[in-house]
Amino acid sequence: MPAALARATASWPTAEAVVDGEERLTFAGLDARSAAVARALVASGVRAGDRVSVWAPNSAAWVLVALGVYRAGAVLVPVNSRFKGQEAARVLRASGARLAFVVDGFLGADHLAMLAEHREGLDALGEIVLLAAPARPGATGWDAFLARGERDPDGALAAVVAARTAALGGDDVSDIVFTSGTTGAPKGAMLTHGASTRVYTAWSDVVGLRHGDRYLLVYPFFHTAGLKSGMLACVLAGATLLPHPAFDVPSVMRKVTEERVTMLPGPPAIYQTILGSDLTGYDLSSWRLAVTGAAVVPVELVRRLRSELGLRTVVTGYGLTETTGTATMCRHDDDPEVVARTSGRAIPGVEVRVVDDAGTPLPPGTPGEIVVRGYNIMKGYLDDPEATAEAVDADGWLHSGDIGIQDAAGNVTITDRKKDMFIVGGFNAYPAEIEAALLERGDLVQAAVVGIPDDRLGEVGVAFVVPRAGAAVDPAEVIAWSRARMANYKVPRRVEVVDALPLNATGKVVKYELRAQAAPSSPPVTG
Repeated sequence: MPAALARATASWPTAEAVVDGEERLTFAGLDARSAAVARALVASGVRAGDRVSVWAPNSAAWVLVALGVYRAGAVLVPVNSRFKGQEAARVLRASGARLAFVVDGFLGADHLAMLAEHREGLDALGEIVLLAAPARPGATGWDAFLARGERDPDGALAAVVAARTAALGGDDVSDIVFTSGTTGAPKGAMLTHGASTRVYTAWSDVVGLRHGDRYLLVYPFFHTAGLKSGMLACVLAGATLLPHPAFDVPSVMRKVTEERVTMLPGPPAIYQTILGSDLTGYDLSSWRLAVTGAAVVPVELVRRLRSELGLRTVVTGYGLTETTGTATMCRHDDDPEVVARTSGRAIPGVEVRVVDDAGTPLPPGTPGEIVVRGYNIMKGYLDDPEATAEAVDADGWLHSGDIGIQDAAGNVTITDRKKDMFIVGGFNAYPAEIEAALLERGDLVQAAVVGIPDDRLGEVGVAFVVPRAGAAVDPAEVIAWSRARMANYKVPRRVEVVDALPLNATGKVVKYELRAQAAPSSPPVTG
């Protein structure tokens, strides 16, 4: 990945690389300042292969640290910016992080204080540096950290950085990215330099990202969608990256208007929130490209992005942390129906199949588990060979845990998480199918369906729905509407009208929270 930055710097030295508020870095500036971080890391005792963590929201400083870590030959370990102290400490402990960059407060939380309560067992953690902030007790200030790299009169630190950068190979681990944990305890996927650059060169090509694009990133850097398809893709394509710390419609739409943003990717829930908001007064004419995934994408959402926001290109894709973030993509010149109904086909050099429980490939149109094989597959889970063997079989196929179908052209349609499926009276019910049907009503912005235990049927569905602004939604009427349009086993037995769905920091609906909330405690609304 340092080689990608060197190429970008040589190709577009004066072009804007990162814009964060008043800070505007050219590619030449990004190169120089990330080199300064790398020298400071070496001066701080970070060795090749050491793990360095970042626990902070999106910012220009985050980009500088990430690129500096790579250039120093170390391994980047991003930490979820929404984590509490105990959760962050668990990642730092599991990764054996030698040094951690921590934000000096975010969303009302004091990250340094939270971490101080859980320092037990963090024996490898030698230092905490406050990101772009002055020192506090227990943490080094940003300027003091950088000053270490400036004390290099004979160029020894720069020589070490250059040697480590030159020594990097495609199979070397670049990042340990912990999975989102929406289905269980997070595991650290080890990703490599070679796979990362190859995947996101292909990704940039198939979505149509190009030099001159202005890319507003709401995906967090601690997720592959932010780190790889955001930061890395911009370096590879020569696009301008505008990191955004936390999503809210007014600030994002204002930045689209003011910075003439052309590219704004996001999970379905973010686009649904935008579509459900008042966009009066915003100039969105520059916005041409939307890329979505990270969850099942309703067909209606793709249609509305085109018809209501006027986007010329909407692209869908599919991937997991374990596939370096991407496995399939629609192409930017695909037929609109392919984009609306599928998540595209395998990126070059990668194989994707749909198989039954025995691992046998299924014919087109038959639902089964999606499996992936290729150069994009992680090296494994950190210090967890059993989990690695469970995820990646002896033939190299990664078992995704997702249910989907594949058409004759190889395009994949994700129908659900295997673990989200529930069984109603012997029939398999797929939440994503029910959610997509509910969104066709027109008065809902979002819908999420979970299964809960039922004495008679084994399990039944509960729907959580978010109405459009100004809409009055009656739960009994939603159930009656569903009965007229769905097989009985798919019909939600209860409907909860809510202001918002619980989302993790990457925009995925956190279904285990909904299951806990939906646990039987009152008679269902039966309509």
